[in-house]
Parts: sequence; structure tokens; C-alpha cells
Amino acid sequence: MITLTIIGIVAAITLPSLLVNVNDKAWNAQRKALYARMSQAIGEMDSVAGYGTTNGAIPDKDDKNLKASAAESFIIDGLSKVYRVQNVCNKNNLKACGIPSTIITLNGNSLTFPKTVSGLNSALINANNNATDTDAAAFETVNGESIALFYNPVCESDHPEINHYAGQVFCVNMIYDLNGLKGPNEVGKDVGFITVLYRTNSVVVAPVPFPDNATNAASSYSEDGKDAATLCTQQGDDAKLPDRDELASMYVNRYLIDITSDGYWSGSVISSGKNGLAWEQYMYDGIRYRNIRSASKFVRCVKR
Repeated sequence: MITLTIIGIVAAITLPSLLVNVNDKAWNAQRKALYARMSQAIGEMDSVAGYGTTNGAIPDKDDKNLKASAAESFIIDGLSKVYRVQNVCNKNNLKACGIPSTIITLNGNSLTFPKTVSGLNSALINANNNATDTDAAAFETVNGESIALFYNPVCESDHPEINHYAGQVFCVNMIYDLNGLKGPNEVGKDVGFITVLYRTNSVVVAPVPFPDNATNAASSYSEDGKDAATLCTQQGDDAKLPDRDELASMYVNRYLIDITSDGYWSGSVISSGKNGLAWEQYMYDGIRYRNIRSASKFVRCVKR
């Protein structure tokens, strides 16, 4: 009887953590599969820009029809041609597509689910980032995922030779929930994001950020091995320094991951050496900046 009691106590202590590990592994596998499918679909599209506009022309940002219809147009007229989409919902009916009304951010805060580009990140629509404040739309996949889609129909192509703003090159952002309304509806578990950048030669990224900065001060280059990339390897085998596109995605989704510091190093190096350049991402105003590698900036690692 005593032995059975001890076994019961041990099981009660260990079972929850075992279930968490099982769920985490399942979500990670499903997340990677979704990312692979979506990357293939975007690659098969002729263009990711111009949906909801007239012949892809730059729209009037005060056009109410554009704001209400652009994301739905992208899903119905674009994405659904290369990807099997079910049950498209407008911003007033996101729950019918399995989108929860609130989610838990990466640091455990409750966040009302955004329904517009400005709700996703208010800085995206300022004069510098210059994204269009369209309404979100949502759809479900045949694999059971629920996806809310935010769309900027006037996104630009990359500007690799000059500093520029992430909002200029953000085209599509998808917040997914791997099991719809079932829960836990937490970023980093069943909730995550996929971002499409660049009007032409589009890039699809889906970083999973760590909850905290690896450090508050590091360079992109160091002779003693304490640079930004090395700091990530010290956080774990699966920790990587994000490239500049993954950092742009993190900026777009900064409310979801509670990122509050400014100026983060990417692993995208422009020129080698201490006095060379690498890309960094500012998280408040969205600028993508070519900075000297000896400068001291924040580091936030990601899983891929």
C-alpha cells in the first residue's frame, strides 16, 4: 500500500511535465510542417502584392473598401489558388475560423487578438513604415490550423544597399493557432507567426523567439568569442541568432513577444571584421540599420 502511494505521488509530480514535453514536441513538429507548406504556397504565387487594389496600383489609404477587403482578397484570389483554404472569415467573425478572442503573449500577458494591421503593430502604419491599415481576415486549413492574416498590399521589394523600415517590406503576416480555440492559446506553444517579406523575390520566415534577451550588450564581432552569435549557442543547441528577415518578423509581431528593448543584432553580415557592417533591427520605430559590427546591441535568439 505504501509502495502504491509513493508511485501515485511520483506520477502526480512527473506526469504534468511529461505531458508538457509531449505537447511541445507535437506543436513544434506541426509548426514546422505548416511553415513548409506555407513557404511552398507563397513560392508558387505569381505575386504577393496588389490584392484588393486596382491592377496592383498604390491605393488611397483612406479607401474603406480596400481596408475591409484586401486581406480577404489575398486569401480568396491569391493564396487559395495554390493552397487549400477552408472557411474564410472577415475581421468581425474571426472566432468562426477558430481564432481566439485573446491570446497569451510570450511573457505570459493577456493580449486581445488584433483585427487590423495597426492593431498588430501600431508603428507599421506611421509615415516611415508606410504600411496600409487593412482589416485582418482568417481561414482554416485542412490540417486543423486556424490562421489570421494581415496584409499590406503596397509592400516594397528589398532595399539591401540602404537603411530602410521593416514596415515598407512587410507584405503578409499570419498568426496561426495550431489547434484553434482549444487552448492554451499561448505564443511559443500552439500560437506563432509566419511573415512574408518583399514584393518580389519574397521571403517567408517563422522564427520562434526565446522569452528573454540573451544579453543587454554584445557586438556582432569579437575576438574573444563573446559575440552575438556565440551567445545564442550558449543558450542551447537549438538557439540561433536571427537573420535580418526573422528580426523584421519579430518587429512586426512585437506585441505578441513582448519585445521592449531596441536595437537587435541579426546574423546577416554585410562585410567581415570588427569594422565591417551587419544588419540590426530597431523594435520601436522599425528601422533596419546597417551598423558597424563592434557596436554594442541587444541579442534575442530564436528557434527555427
